[in-house]
Amino acid sequence: MLIDAHCHVWRIGQNDHEWPTPDLPAIHRDFDLDDLVRVGAEVGLTGAVLVQSQPSQRDTEWLLEIAADHPLALGVVGWTDIASADAVERIAALAANPCLKGLRPMLQDLADDWVLESRLEPALAAMVAADLSFDALVRPRHLPSLLELVRRWPDLRVVIDHGAKPDIGAGRLDPWREQIAALAAAPGVHCKLSGLLTEAGETPTAEALAPFVAHLLEAFGADRLMWGSDWPVLSLASDYRGWQAMADAFAAPLDPTGRRALFGETAKRFYRL
Repeated sequence: MLIDAHCHVWRIGQNDHEWPTPDLPAIHRDFDLDDLVRVGAEVGLTGAVLVQSQPSQRDTEWLLEIAADHPLALGVVGWTDIASADAVERIAALAANPCLKGLRPMLQDLADDWVLESRLEPALAAMVAADLSFDALVRPRHLPSLLELVRRWPDLRVVIDHGAKPDIGAGRLDPWREQIAALAAAPGVHCKLSGLLTEAGETPTAEALAPFVAHLLEAFGADRLMWGSDWPVLSLASDYRGWQAMADAFAAPLDPTGRRALFGETAKRFYRL
């Protein structure tokens, strides 16, 4: 079993598409699950979690339609406006679809403490009630607020996307390292080993990533760390087989149980796949 815990599909100009823009020609085209089947065949991919790429409920509804029809798609992490007055109703409607596994509010471009605003509390309570995960698309500057969120909402299942996008290009481990360790101390918090190559600047190499990956493995362990590709954004720095092989090498110290967890079992358990 090999599950990709984080990948995207999109159609340029459809489903409220806003990104990627034409200044990223390598990925400014349509990507669908048949494309993922082709690249995933090289590494034996058996399943994938589709993650929203647009801050749009229409995008999420489209992903749910795809997941219902394609055997590779095991679940969807979607988007809705959790700050809206009707957020509870929106979440209930989306959660009625068994393909929906979580929501991702795209915090990376929002204020550091946005996630702590009191107006979000009804939506967070609705997510807990519906057993939906919270995908935290954050940067290191958001980690203190994310830690406070976890403390306030211990029953909210949180997974940190892309290791919180550390500044790998500059080799800046701190204060990211301490902040990640603090979050990992909360037993319900998980993390994705994904999206790191595109944070490595001009040197997207195993050597550049090594200390960051080692810390994620130490902090979370394979039981709370899940491999993802961030495909097709990955194409800006590497290819699918190359990233999977690099992650496989990073996982060499793990025993067979740990490897199975990192490359599938953790995602399966966390997302209720």
